[in-house]
Amino acid sequence: MTVAAKLTSEPYHVVVAGGGAGGLELVTKLGDTFGKRGQARITLVERSRTHLWKPLLHSVAAGSLRRSQHELNYLAQAHWHHFNYRLGEVIGLDRAAKQLHLAAMHDEDGRQITPPSSLAYDMLVVAIGSVTNDFGTPGAAQFAVPLENPEQASRFNRRLVNACLRANAQAEPVRPGQLHVAIIGAGATGTELAAELHRTVRAVLAYGMDHVDPLRDVHIVLIEAAERILPALPERISIATLALLRSIGVEVRTAARVAEVRADGVVLSTGEVVPSELVVWSAGVKAPDFLQDLDGLETSRTNQLMVSPTLQTTRDPDVFAIGDCASCPQRGSTTPVPPRAQAAHQMASHMLRQIELRLAGKPLQPWRYKDFGSLVSLGRHSTVGSLMGGLMGRSMFVEGFFARVMYRSLYKMHETALHGGASVFWRTVVSTISQRPTPIVKLH
Repeated sequence: MTVAAKLTSEPYHVVVAGGGAGGLELVTKLGDTFGKRGQARITLVERSRTHLWKPLLHSVAAGSLRRSQHELNYLAQAHWHHFNYRLGEVIGLDRAAKQLHLAAMHDEDGRQITPPSSLAYDMLVVAIGSVTNDFGTPGAAQFAVPLENPEQASRFNRRLVNACLRANAQAEPVRPGQLHVAIIGAGATGTELAAELHRTVRAVLAYGMDHVDPLRDVHIVLIEAAERILPALPERISIATLALLRSIGVEVRTAARVAEVRADGVVLSTGEVVPSELVVWSAGVKAPDFLQDLDGLETSRTNQLMVSPTLQTTRDPDVFAIGDCASCPQRGSTTPVPPRAQAAHQMASHMLRQIELRLAGKPLQPWRYKDFGSLVSLGRHSTVGSLMGGLMGRSMFVEGFFARVMYRSLYKMHETALHGGASVFWRTVVSTISQRPTPIVKLH
C-alpha cells in the first residue's frame, strides 16, 4: 500500500523503539508536528517509565545530582505532545508483517503489568541506544557496576554511601582498598565520574564521619587500556584532563588491560591487583545483543544496525535506526559516526524531515554528521574541550568558565527539544531563585 493510499484510510503509524535522547526528541517533534493534527499516529515504545539525559548519569552515580529534579515522565510527555507511550521491551521483529514484538512487563513483585504483544507499524525507527561492553571479562558482570541507566547510577551511589557508613561504624581501622574506587575505562563517562567522585566522597565524609580520613583512606584510580585517557578525543583535551586529575589526587593508569574483576579489586593483565571494593565499568559500549538477530537486519561487530546515509537500515527501507544503536557511514571517513549525544540529536532532527518527505511521497535525503566538538566536565574543578570540531576544519581548545557554560548549554538544547525554549527559560529562572539549603551530595 502506498503512503498516499494509507493516508486516505487511516493515519500513517510511526513507531519509535527507545526513549533515549534521540528517540524522545523525535517522538516529541513528530507528535507536535503530525500527531497534533491527526496526520500520523506516533507511538513510543520504552521499557522505562522516566527519561534522564544519559550524560548526567555520572553525576547521579557520584551523588552530585538528584534524579527527581531532572527525570521526565514518558506518560506525561506523551500527553503534552500528542504521541502514544507504550510500556514494553522489544524482543523481536516480523518485517514481512510489519509487527514489532514486545515482551511482558512485570513489577518489582513479579506481577504482570502488560502481556506479551505485537505492535503494527508503517515506519519503524529503532533508537534503543547502547549498553556497556565488558568484553566477557571474568567477574565484571558480578562485581562491577555499569552506568547504562539511572537505576544503575543510583545503585552505585547507594553502595558508595553505604561503604562510607560501614567504614565509619566499624571498630577496626579501614582496610586497604576498602574505600578505593576503581573506574575501568577513561572515556568521557569514566573521566567525568573520577573528577566528580573526588569531591563528593569527601563531602559525604564531612557529614560527621570522623573515623575515616579522606586523605589516607579514600583513593580513586582510573584504568584505561589505551595509551592515553579520552582516546577518542583530541590529544590536547587528554593532556589537559590528565593534568587536572593528577593534581587532585586521582591515580591514572593507561595501557593497563583488565583481566578480571574480583570482590576485593581489579586484576590487570600483568597479574597486578588494584585493591578496590567499589568498581565501575565504563570501558566500551555496544548495541543490545538481541539486535544481532532482528529478523535478518544487517549489524556491525558491536550489534549496531547498519544504515545508509538516509538512516534506513540496509535491508529494509521501512526500518530506520538512529543514535548509538545505528552504524551510519561518515562522509570522508572510514569509521562510522561516533556514538555521541550530539549525533543522536542531529539524527532525530533529520528524521523529522525524512518523515515529512515520506508522507509527501518524496525521495528521502541523506544525513550528514556535523562535529561541533567535544566537552568534558570535571565537576566543579573545570571543564575542557574543543569547539567546532570538523565544522570549520579545525578545533578551538576551550577550558574553564566558558567551557562549563558551553557544556551546560548542551543539556539546555536537549531540554529545549523536549519542552520548548520559553518553558526551559522560565524553569531555569525559577530554579535559580528558589533554591533551598540541601546537602551538596545525595546522602541516601
